[in-house]
Amino acid sequence: MPFYPSPSSEPDNTSMTYISERHDFTDKRTGYEQLATQLHGLLDGEADPIANAANTAALIFDALPEVSWAGFYFLRGGELVVGPFQGKPACVRIALGRGVCGTAAARRATLIVPDVNAFPGHIACDGASRSEVVVPLIAADRLVGVLDLDSARLARFDEEDARGLERLAAIFVRASRMEELR
Repeated sequence: MPFYPSPSSEPDNTSMTYISERHDFTDKRTGYEQLATQLHGLLDGEADPIANAANTAALIFDALPEVSWAGFYFLRGGELVVGPFQGKPACVRIALGRGVCGTAAARRATLIVPDVNAFPGHIACDGASRSEVVVPLIAADRLVGVLDLDSARLARFDEEDARGLERLAAIFVRASRMEELR
């Protein structure tokens, strides 16, 4: 397990040190199982949704091959607003129903887009992005945002990626006080 307790100067606060390790995603199911185990450990004891989103995005970005952007958009005032992410600067606001993120959010369904240039209404935040997968975040039957991943490789994401990312998104939502994002 790549987490090690580090004594803190605060008596009731223990911080964790994460040791990065690459995963072999030739067997995606096993790779995502390992990531799920790591994410459980990384989020254990922390419920702040922004802190958890930051660590979740960093873990995914660090572990998955050929990912150029990994992060969150949270639903605020009827639109998606960028949250913690790893990668190049991002579009800040996305309307529900627009682009891949807004469409996945409006449908409340995971979208795999093998070629973003063929997706009607694609929002090109990064011109190098060629494929994308977006997982809606649902807490207590309420849409709270999306987990978004981009790649510079066409058709980078498939159904196994979608299922693995849905599992990671569920771990994030369960660990976090999502009501704080209202």
